[in-house]
Amino acid sequence: MGALRIVMRNARVWKKFMVSSLVGNLGQPLLFLLAFGFGMGQEVHPVAGYSYLQFIAPGLAASAMMYSAAFETTYGSFTRLGTQSTFEGIISTPITTTELAWGEMIWGALKGLLAGGIMLAVMPLFGLWPSLWALALIPVLFVAGIFFAAIGLIMTALARSYEFFNYFISLVITPLFLFSGIFFSLKDMPAAARLVMRLLPLTPVVNLARMLCYGEINGTWLWQIIWLLLITLAAASIAPPLLRHRLIK
Repeated sequence: MGALRIVMRNARVWKKFMVSSLVGNLGQPLLFLLAFGFGMGQEVHPVAGYSYLQFIAPGLAASAMMYSAAFETTYGSFTRLGTQSTFEGIISTPITTTELAWGEMIWGALKGLLAGGIMLAVMPLFGLWPSLWALALIPVLFVAGIFFAAIGLIMTALARSYEFFNYFISLVITPLFLFSGIFFSLKDMPAAARLVMRLLPLTPVVNLARMLCYGEINGTWLWQIIWLLLITLAAASIAPPLLRHRLIK
């Protein structure tokens, strides 16, 4: 119940700057879809049986989820933690630090789901029509959103200033964006590189998004889901105690 109250509180605040928030979260994936899909895509041969635009679109929806969830629990949560001292006020109420952490993670996951969902919804504008299987992406994006929100909250618990997040974005989020199979097929990579890239946390989301968007489910779907659930459980179990340690000394 306490986590739900945190979610509702954040939603009320978010309504005041909803448009600018969505533009910030969706601007980059949409620009990449335009530049790479329509631009470079005209010069690129089909990849894994898809046109290049078809190939990258589901992955960009997954990346929109990642950026939105991670940014919310880094810059957003750190503002509530430090600049505004919102967290300090919250834990002076009956709400526990664990409920606070879960509220932040759920809120980040919902924002990630919204960003990814909008990217999927605009695909027909680019001539791409997702199958009905795409509806199964809703829980996938939400679970993945919990993971990236948890990772973001871990960074917030460790951060002493906003500058700390430059390392997180440059060394974690950007490499995930570039090397999780959004822009090229992992099947064409050397075996060692392929193994590493398949273990990256965004890779199963990209693979599942591509499968479900076009209704072409292959035999790896269960592995993708199991790996996503395992890393999400791990991250979500680490974030609450770290935030508690940061708030209660």
